[in-house]
Amino acid sequence: MTFKIRTALLASALVLGAALSAQAARTDIVIGMQLEPPNLDPTGGAAAAIDEVVYANVFEGLTRYRSDGSIAPALASSWDISTDGLIYTFHLQSGVKFHDGTDMNAEDVKFSLDRARAEDSTNAQKALFKGIASVDVVDPLTVKVTLSDPNGGFITNMAWGDAVIVAPESIATNTTNPIGTGPFTFTEWVKGDKIVISKNPNYWGEAVALDKATFKFISDPTAAFAAMMAEDIDAFPGYPAPETLPQFAADPRFSVVGGNTEGETILAMNNKDEHFKNVKIREAVAHAINRQEIIDGAMFGYGKPIGTHFAPHNPDYVDLTGLSNYDPALAKKLLAEAGFPNGFKTTLKLPPPSYARRGGEIIAAQLRAVGIDAEISNLEWAQWLEQVFKGKDFGLTIVSHTEPMDIGIYARPEYYFQYDNPAFQLLMTDLNLASDPEKRSAILKEAQTMIAKDYVNGYLFQLARTSVANAKIKGLWENSPTQATDLTGVSWSD
Repeated sequence: MTFKIRTALLASALVLGAALSAQAARTDIVIGMQLEPPNLDPTGGAAAAIDEVVYANVFEGLTRYRSDGSIAPALASSWDISTDGLIYTFHLQSGVKFHDGTDMNAEDVKFSLDRARAEDSTNAQKALFKGIASVDVVDPLTVKVTLSDPNGGFITNMAWGDAVIVAPESIATNTTNPIGTGPFTFTEWVKGDKIVISKNPNYWGEAVALDKATFKFISDPTAAFAAMMAEDIDAFPGYPAPETLPQFAADPRFSVVGGNTEGETILAMNNKDEHFKNVKIREAVAHAINRQEIIDGAMFGYGKPIGTHFAPHNPDYVDLTGLSNYDPALAKKLLAEAGFPNGFKTTLKLPPPSYARRGGEIIAAQLRAVGIDAEISNLEWAQWLEQVFKGKDFGLTIVSHTEPMDIGIYARPEYYFQYDNPAFQLLMTDLNLASDPEKRSAILKEAQTMIAKDYVNGYLFQLARTSVANAKIKGLWENSPTQATDLTGVSWSD
């Protein structure tokens, strides 16, 4: 009898234990990504997919973006700014170690900033560091950064993925084996399949809830839909098949979120091209574009039309869509005035994202209707970066600029669309020197208007961030103030 009672109690305990185990919240997650990063070093590559994996997860900067777009301390616990706005003294967090066990200190900060601003720097956003005159180590936990001119956006610049802190010892291998200070460590990269990161047991800050995260690469929108429906994927930020979102919204297993991004999606024009160096031709292209048709056809209605390179949710945004309203008759007239009454041929080189591929087909048809024959070339990201971004070998391209507050790229004549306007460059210099919010706002509005009236690029729409996730997941960003899939606050409900 005693044996039977004990056996029964043991069986009950096992059943209860199994039930409790079944109810325990998961500590792993599988994230869908459409694009595989070309490497994993955010200080040496321009692809947004790099930061999508490593920003805030593996690598950290002096400051960082919060989900609402505000800036928070990161590796710098605080900072002081001199009255003339030239000297920033950063006070670093104590006890921070890189994933290889070495200390992160002021020398690493100096190395990272000096490397980013060096003449031979390969940093995709080298201009962020251009105004740094010197970086000095005060003590192991204090760094003094001196600027050549005041820069009201410097603290924000330090929050970009391109400004993360790296160690000299890992530079050579960060592309494939990233060593950062973040709450996750790099575990595995199976090329063409997945990247795995794991919880950092020695993290200096607040521990994350997840033990493991897997980024799964699924380029095909149909396959992405199937993987989500089968629950092979737990979440897909930036979900690539918006036409299927109503199915997920109707399924209680999933949550669907439509948020904002900093992604100005543009039909970029090579301003040094034999045709597009002529402002009348650029204006003709702008009037040949039917934005709403592109949003409806390529994005299934998700996206907000823009008329300049600025996010509509920004308080300083100016609605300039009227300057480039859809007017094919005007487009033909401008082409004739520019000496091309019968149009001309050019290239339209498209990177992999669906907004580019789908949008490119629609835009090519719209341009054809006014006489511009744009030959489509579908490129992989590595090809696009080599031919378009670096080589500047293109007529037209479509890309979403997801970096925050990046109107300053128009002040870089060497940037891939090669806009060279001294007046605009002076505006950006004035912006950097200005600290008064009203003055900065006025400059930003003038800058938006200048590039819109110069028709530098064809301004299409602000990229929406449509995401699908298991309904039990908490803490994923709804909006995307920077290029990131920040998992630091992500957990599962029971």
